[in-house]
Amino acid sequence: MAHLVTAIVDNYHDILENKSDPRVNNWPMMSMIGPKLMENRKPLNLRRILIFYNLAQTLFSAWIFYEYLMSGWWGSYSFRCQPVDYSNSPMALRMARTCWWYYFSKFTEKKNSHVSTLHVIHHGCMPFSVWMGLKFAPGGHSTFFALLNTFVHIVMYFYYMVAAMGPQYQKYIWWKKYLTKFQMAQFVAIFAHQFQLLFTECNYPKGFMIWIALHGVLFLFLFSGFYKVQYKNTKGAVKANGGACMPVLEDEKQNGTIKKSSSNGISQQHVHQK
Repeated sequence: MAHLVTAIVDNYHDILENKSDPRVNNWPMMSMIGPKLMENRKPLNLRRILIFYNLAQTLFSAWIFYEYLMSGWWGSYSFRCQPVDYSNSPMALRMARTCWWYYFSKFTEKKNSHVSTLHVIHHGCMPFSVWMGLKFAPGGHSTFFALLNTFVHIVMYFYYMVAAMGPQYQKYIWWKKYLTKFQMAQFVAIFAHQFQLLFTECNYPKGFMIWIALHGVLFLFLFSGFYKVQYKNTKGAVKANGGACMPVLEDEKQNGTIKKSSSNGISQQHVHQK
């Protein structure tokens, strides 16, 4: 996204400054105001924005996790078989609203580094899949997937928040390798929990059960591939950045600043949050 914005700004600058009539460039209200405002200013620092964003995401995920617990998973829901409650009871409606907030959270996730295969698949299928669940089965067995996922997001965004604080805090996030393992364990738990309905009679849509279980299998496969490249590639050829759920941060690129281009003074974003 940052590269796209930079390209648009560069083209804008090229058209208005290099392809315009130079005789009128210095006339009142005819010059580009952006570069002139920035030419004597210090580079913009996005560190505070990144810290605030990740803190907000951590708290948001914690609240959704709490709502899933209080809507059923803290006692009243069965891990073995849980049908959807389609009634207008307070608990059923609370669960449905929690599912909506989880759906909404899929649109608050962002990624600033290069787009990977995992990122495309994750952000391509997850909003649609969650929408389908919300539309036809807002509650019940498959919300275990969302419960686990929001808990993982609490840990993940806390990691990103600390990483955004700067290189001096890197010693506190030595556990990023284990975060990836934690994410993989999540997917194993998800497809195991879903596939058990193949052997249990349960008044829950089998189609949703299979669909969510296949999500777990797919993402376990993709995350495993990332893990092998990131942590088992002894040559360290390429570090694969794994999208919204991947805890990959290059230490030398975590300063969250916007630097000026030496060619035209246009700001370029160098943020590698995820």
